[in-house]
Amino acid sequence: MADIRPVTESFAVAPQIAVEDLDDIADRGFRLVINNRPDGESPDQPPSTGFVLAARQAGLDYLHIPVRGMPSADQAEAVYAALQGAQGPTLAFCRSGTRSLAAWAMGEAAHGRSPEELVRLGRSAGYDLLGLLG
Repeated sequence: MADIRPVTESFAVAPQIAVEDLDDIADRGFRLVINNRPDGESPDQPPSTGFVLAARQAGLDYLHIPVRGMPSADQAEAVYAALQGAQGPTLAFCRSGTRSLAAWAMGEAAHGRSPEELVRLGRSAGYDLLGLLG
């Protein structure tokens, strides 16, 4: 079972999910899953290609935006654009959820959301964005 951490009504993050979690994720109302974890980062992680077909079978859209270290402006913009085009709530994941949240927050900040609100939303999900946005 995935450890889903809501950030807003339409966006949540999670540490690494399993392919088997996708049906449950769809049942919870998500429509898009974004994988921010690069393939091969850990020997125990499933490759992104394993998620593509399973996501489709679960009725989910799936996007792989791999992030190593701190998200770049281009990666943050790609996450932001994906969320703008999403057909419903989105779940983004990486090893711990931190990179996914950082990419989302950087995209939101670039489009005018206040750092104070982003830090508050991050805290409500169990993450500290103060060093990133403060």
